[in-house]
Amino acid sequence: MSDPTTPTSEQDWRATLSPAEYAVLREGGTEPAFRGEYTDTETEGVYACRACDADLFTSREKFHSGCGWPAFFAPADADNVRLIEDRSHGMIRTEVRCAKCDSHLGHVFRGEGFSTPTDERYCINSISMTLRPATN
Repeated sequence: MSDPTTPTSEQDWRATLSPAEYAVLREGGTEPAFRGEYTDTETEGVYACRACDADLFTSREKFHSGCGWPAFFAPADADNVRLIEDRSHGMIRTEVRCAKCDSHLGHVFRGEGFSTPTDERYCINSISMTLRPATN
């Protein structure tokens, strides 16, 4: 069953999201490297989908990869993201989408040698998320 607060048509998405958010979340775009709001953020909390507010990642899984986008070694809950083979741009990658609203979030890369528990780097566009700071 769909969430009544989540837009269902492209017209609704365009009315709900800014042009930059729409380009990334609905058209699979990428924000410029090292420009995103959360690239270097240290704030503890939950990163939610900007389009539908589903919990995606937490600050516990965030790490500094130097790639220019927020990086996480795992999602908060694997059921909250959907992984899709992406053969665009002459390469094979794995796209990360929100499982609730099917918005594009970024890509996940494996085997890069980061000293994280999973050796995965979820490279996620800041514009696709909203940080809800932890309350102490």
